[in-house]
Amino acid sequence: MTETVTFYIDGQAYQVAKGTNLVDAAKMHDIDIPVFCYHPKLKPVGMCRMCLVELGSLSVNRETGEVERDEHGEPVFRWFPRLQTACTQVVTDGLAVRTTTEAVVQGRNSILEFLLTSHPLDCPVCDKGGECPLQNLTMGYGPGESRFLIDDKIRLDKHVPLGELIYLDRERCIQCARCTRFCDEIVGDDVLAFHERGRRLQIVTISDPPFDTKFSGNTTDICPVGALTTADFRFGARPWELQEEATICPHCPVGCNLSAGTRLDRDAGGKKIIKRIMPRQNEWVNEIWICDKGRFGHHHTRAEGRLEQPMLKQNGAWVPIDWPAAYDLVAAKLRQYGDSLGVLAGPSLSNEDLWELRKLAGLVASEPKLGVWPAAMTGGDLVAQVGVGSGTMLRAVGPETAILVIASDFEEEAPIWWLQVKQAADRGAAVVVANARPTKLDRYARAVVRYRYGEAVSVLNGFAAQALKDKSLTGKLSESRVAGLSQLRAALKGVKPAFGDAGRMLLSAENLIIFAGGEGLSVAQHRELMQAAANLLILTGRAGRANSGLVAVWPGANMQGAYDLGYSAEATQALLDTPPRMWIIGAANPVAEDARAARAITGAEFVVATSLFMTPTSEAADLVLPRQSFAEREGTFTNGMRRVQRFYTVQGIIGDSLPDWKIFAAIGERLNGPKARISAGAVMKDITAHVPAYAQASYPRLAQVERQFPLVGGDDLYYGGTAYFNLSGLGLAIPPVAEDGSAQLEVRPVTVDAPASTDADLSLIPVRVLYDRDVLFEPSRLMHHRVPPPSVELNQADAERLGIADGDRVAVEGDGYQITATARVDGRAPAGYALLPVRLSSTPAPTTPAACTVRKIGE
Repeated sequence: MTETVTFYIDGQAYQVAKGTNLVDAAKMHDIDIPVFCYHPKLKPVGMCRMCLVELGSLSVNRETGEVERDEHGEPVFRWFPRLQTACTQVVTDGLAVRTTTEAVVQGRNSILEFLLTSHPLDCPVCDKGGECPLQNLTMGYGPGESRFLIDDKIRLDKHVPLGELIYLDRERCIQCARCTRFCDEIVGDDVLAFHERGRRLQIVTISDPPFDTKFSGNTTDICPVGALTTADFRFGARPWELQEEATICPHCPVGCNLSAGTRLDRDAGGKKIIKRIMPRQNEWVNEIWICDKGRFGHHHTRAEGRLEQPMLKQNGAWVPIDWPAAYDLVAAKLRQYGDSLGVLAGPSLSNEDLWELRKLAGLVASEPKLGVWPAAMTGGDLVAQVGVGSGTMLRAVGPETAILVIASDFEEEAPIWWLQVKQAADRGAAVVVANARPTKLDRYARAVVRYRYGEAVSVLNGFAAQALKDKSLTGKLSESRVAGLSQLRAALKGVKPAFGDAGRMLLSAENLIIFAGGEGLSVAQHRELMQAAANLLILTGRAGRANSGLVAVWPGANMQGAYDLGYSAEATQALLDTPPRMWIIGAANPVAEDARAARAITGAEFVVATSLFMTPTSEAADLVLPRQSFAEREGTFTNGMRRVQRFYTVQGIIGDSLPDWKIFAAIGERLNGPKARISAGAVMKDITAHVPAYAQASYPRLAQVERQFPLVGGDDLYYGGTAYFNLSGLGLAIPPVAEDGSAQLEVRPVTVDAPASTDADLSLIPVRVLYDRDVLFEPSRLMHHRVPPPSVELNQADAERLGIADGDRVAVEGDGYQITATARVDGRAPAGYALLPVRLSSTPAPTTPAACTVRKIGE
């Protein structure tokens, strides 16, 4: 239990947890101690001296041990002879602080006067103007005039690119080191450093390529001056002109909370558009951080080429039609094809879209086949059973918790989770990484487990066998509520406990979180991996608890929502095995991404696609319906930790586009289905009435907020930075079935299928990269320099055998596909495998492991 102590600020007694930073303790009680270098997410360094205060302690009688008191009965304090930095102090019992004395006021005046000696007076043209901590603190605590001569001003470079995304104005920098410390402490990327000394001290980038981190934009949020600005927003608008709207990132399963700064823009024809994306605080999800893809990947919302009206293919040419005609045509085709209908739902469909699409398919098919895309991972039902408990907060994870990341290149697939797991490791959590190849997270792991692609299940079975041999590790298991336990034990008897040190770290911790990716696994193998993870959590009694459970690292924002609402990768595989005569494809581009899917879709008799752009899948369709982006409508996403979160309308509608749910509901009306709901909120009300897990996920509930710490935004931007305070909802964490102590759980033995032998040279392993050419990201031209060209990674021995050198042009060929790429021989690929990053080539390739040959076609 945390010990509480009493301390005093300006004569008033307060109580906080012992060891709390003094600046934080004051802020918890709405008392401001101004700071520049201190940030509540960083270690204190006391560099700027802005937080100077008078410190003292209770005067205690040495003989009696009692607190001495004056004639008025007030406690007596002993004071330090000089001012002290508050940010480097922690609260102890009896600590006393004075923040308003003449000495403190004079100290703050002097610090600000020194900081401003060489600071440019360019507030009217500075992007930070209006939300600048230096500006605010100068007005609140500054001397009002300077004794220094203008000729003594140090003049430095003002427009220094630290990379393609971030610009540095060296004259504005006050050397607080927040940016360098963020990169070092939070991210662990050695990319920024100080150069020179004294008044010429300046920030430089020391990486190649420059500022090489996936989180660079966060430095502009915590910079207390206008020294760091983004290329995306620089000179684009003034902060006070912007209207902030709450939304959710549409790119990955983390579900980062965003604030979209919008305004009516002349260059957009007077329409309301997004001018910048900022983090919105949600300590349960992304804290106050976002990755650069989430920050700069919003341009698809208003990009050229957006579809603005329904388009029908007639005699090979596209002809615009109106919405009623489009609805009538789709309804007629659905009546014609009946049960021969296939549905593919993309990861950016909201829960409301998915629900109305499911209802539409159910009107014409007795057993509708509801597939997801990409269809490389499965097991959403197992996440619903043993997912993380509803009180899970990664930022609070420490030595009591073990974290296993398996079959995932974590930073590429879920950057903010990677950031939080790295920080958990810094706090003492036991992180174990299991993968067939090296990943960046290895450097922070206490143990690294290597296995052959396709055999990830053996790792989890080995841990489970180890747990069975040590009864102390299964002591919390309630056997009466677990079905299949005896069969699992019998199956594991023949399994040899493996990876001893890694197993002990995971199984001896109080809590266990398993992040399961899908790299190197077929859909069937991934199902086995997810089942093995569920078995381990149930077997060790760690299912259904806060900071413990199973998390799938899905390839998209709302894949978990799709599984919760009845969609699956198994349905997709069945559709590709036996292609239907008609397809409805919502917000997905399978024709461009998978050769097998491309054959199944192009061979159909009628294809309907909802899309933002005329993609290869749209080109293969017979009817294309313009959908709205996440910024033009409202709805909900369910992130990988099963937190349902609401996003709001941010900008004006493009053309005659509609939200997907409204399209599907209107078609359903023409098939004698229920009357279309009038709003996304009404659709969610329908979901809450029919999906028990979502019973509490009403829009008013999702919009609820609570006080979070640290405080950000507001009037004291100097403290937490310019991330936005959350006024629009923290979402609702859906508890797993295992959290109900009376619920029945099920385990099932799983086996390891050895990789099938082929006559091919190599096995192709599709891998995910953060910066790709996905439909939602490619329009962000600012980020094109970070999108790598199509490439394939080869093992050194395989490359030598094939006569291929690093940088050669190669052809990657297999059953029904051929891709031209650049060979990378960098030591990451295991022998016998070719690693192919997906969504980089314009040519479709397999999205699950396949046989391939690689041959050199040029140097």
